[in-house]
Amino acid sequence: MTDKNDELNIYWNKILYAFPILNDSLFTDCTAAEYEEIQQIIVGLGVQISIRDLIFVHIEKYLRQHVAPSFWAKFTKAEEEVKGFQLFKSAVNDLYESASNFLPILSNLKILCNSCCDNKPIFGERDVTSGFKQLLRATLLSQLPLDFQVIINHFYKISFNVFDNEYENSEMGEDVMCSGCWNEYSDCNCAYIVKVFHDTNRKLMELQLLERLTGQVLTNFIQMRIESHIQKLCTGTFDVSHIDFLENWLDTTVMSWLTRIYCAGSSKPPSDDKNILNAISKFKQKLSYYLYHSYTKLRIDQLFNIIIEYPDSQPAVDDIKLCLDKTDLRSTLCKKLQNALETRLLHPGVNTPDILTAYISTIRALRHLEPSGVILETVTKPVRSYLRNREDTVRSVVSSLTEEGAGSELAEELAKFAAENDDENEKEEAWDEWVPDPVDADPKINSNDRKANDIISMLVNVYGSKELFVNEYRTLLADRLLAQSVINTEKEIRYLELLKLRFGESQLHFCEVMLKDVSDSKRINALIQQDKNFEGFSDNFSSNAMILSAQFWPPFKDESLELPEEIKQHFNAYTKSYEALKGNRTLSWKPHLGNVNIEIELGEKKLDLTVSPFNATVIMHFQNKPEWSLDELHQVMKVPITILRRKITYWQSMGIVAEKSTDHYVLVDGTDVNKSSVAVNQVQEMICEDEETESVMASAHDQREDELQVFWTYIVGMLTNLDSLSLERIHQMLKMFASQAPGAECSLQELRQFLDIKVRTHQLVLQAGMYKLPRS
Repeated sequence: MTDKNDELNIYWNKILYAFPILNDSLFTDCTAAEYEEIQQIIVGLGVQISIRDLIFVHIEKYLRQHVAPSFWAKFTKAEEEVKGFQLFKSAVNDLYESASNFLPILSNLKILCNSCCDNKPIFGERDVTSGFKQLLRATLLSQLPLDFQVIINHFYKISFNVFDNEYENSEMGEDVMCSGCWNEYSDCNCAYIVKVFHDTNRKLMELQLLERLTGQVLTNFIQMRIESHIQKLCTGTFDVSHIDFLENWLDTTVMSWLTRIYCAGSSKPPSDDKNILNAISKFKQKLSYYLYHSYTKLRIDQLFNIIIEYPDSQPAVDDIKLCLDKTDLRSTLCKKLQNALETRLLHPGVNTPDILTAYISTIRALRHLEPSGVILETVTKPVRSYLRNREDTVRSVVSSLTEEGAGSELAEELAKFAAENDDENEKEEAWDEWVPDPVDADPKINSNDRKANDIISMLVNVYGSKELFVNEYRTLLADRLLAQSVINTEKEIRYLELLKLRFGESQLHFCEVMLKDVSDSKRINALIQQDKNFEGFSDNFSSNAMILSAQFWPPFKDESLELPEEIKQHFNAYTKSYEALKGNRTLSWKPHLGNVNIEIELGEKKLDLTVSPFNATVIMHFQNKPEWSLDELHQVMKVPITILRRKITYWQSMGIVAEKSTDHYVLVDGTDVNKSSVAVNQVQEMICEDEETESVMASAHDQREDELQVFWTYIVGMLTNLDSLSLERIHQMLKMFASQAPGAECSLQELRQFLDIKVRTHQLVLQAGMYKLPRS
């Protein structure tokens, strides 16, 4: 028995000699010939499976107790990047050396495993070396410290900086700082960094630790570099496309650097190594998406400024269009742009024309970005709602439509529409170019209608009615025709023809009559001036009347003004001459409208002025009587005192009339004028416009109120017969019985506002949602 034990002890010592790991040691002098003898002993005893399993247990123990703690001990939180670089290099070198020390044992273990008949996988792998690496990875990652990423990040940051600036300092002098390693150029350390970088990555690749250990750190680092590069390259510049530059930078710099990491310094991956090719391909796919995502987010944050600068910023819009197809940021774009518009545009501090300009730029930019119009429809809802509540929106739109010069975008759009309208019938939809609407499109809206809406249509749709715009144009046209002493009818006719193409001829028939009245007035004035019966009334002054067809012009503001007697006699004579010329037609004068050319002599000075009839009447009264009180002027001119007090300041500012005491005014004589603050010596011939530049026409709102008054008779009749009615019932009955009235299209909301006014003026009573007439 003792001999048997001694023999077994001899065998065990030989096994320990071949596999010192069983004694927690790695070094052995066992040769291949010696191990062959030991292998025969193991097989002869039939214990090869037990020995194999025991060896792996001790390998795992050794890795857990010695290799892994030694490796992670170097992963301290280094503040300095250079120190972190050196620590990571040292850790990988030590790990690689420790793994290399296992090679003799693994070589013998491979022979031992081949003699085992159970075909058991080695930690999930088929061969010993792969199984060992798997065990090494698992053991290291099981002891992963919290801050392990810090020195890895330092290592790759320094390496990338050297690679990114590889050729930048090749021709610099010795006193220049190297932008790669941040040393003096004479002490440049870039070559050493590159050598260590490639050597470290090669060792990690051999140990199959590169992806597991550095993959997330590399991804985070490169993403940060992508973001900083995008910020540096693209912030504030919208007139250049950056996508091509960014894609080129990703390929030539980032992916080239990554390829060298995976291929131990080689710039091209081996064509036969599918694992490396697949790893690089997946990394590029991930980084490409992140590049598009980061760039798109930056451009979305800048989108308001991009829109304001459109079409100069079209390259930036093209970039966003390309990136939206590659990312999932569509909803983010809609939400952020809508917030930007509300915050920066839709508040009382921004003028309506500026809002309209931004709105038009938004339409153009978003139409280019997405031709289907879904994003445009979503983003501009608050803009349309806000414009609908601004009183001067319609006038601003109509003014822009008829402005001259290259700066008027709507005027250009109107001319563009006319040009495109000629070719509209020749266009055919290409069925093979059809593209479905995006998934977030409103299914209740026809896609063709959404795409067909041009800029003017979208502005009209803010209010939902062409009539409102046409009526505002009538008012604006009337203001221009009445304000100009010399009327350019050719220009007005040109705009009118463009508007007829856009809004239809029937809508603008009244405007044609208005322009015809202008030309007819010139001819009638010439004929009346030749009338011998009228010549006697034209000795002191001459007149030219604008003869308007009352039913075709917009309503005028009601203002009272009593003219001097000699002016009234002149107008009466003009009326008689007109009646003689036209037979059964007469004139109803609007004395507060028009312009008056007057000549004023002040001492040795003369002033030639163009003023309103009101101001001319005031100064004519001072010609006959040098001192007037406001009450006296009120009696002779039939104008409210408050208006008189406001308007007489015009002559005060000219230094012609002075306020002697409260509400008492006196004509300034010639000597006082020369001493006054007004520099009349500089005025020989001057044309002064009255301070009043507001419209003489009733506003669209006032006109609409007059139209709604037609309903009042119907409403009173209903409530007289039926006692009380709800808002909805009144609206239904008006649609049945008042459908032929002018302005008969009345929405429920408009009717509610009209009836609320009647309630406030005590003409109606509202009780429990029912309208009644008040009891007398």
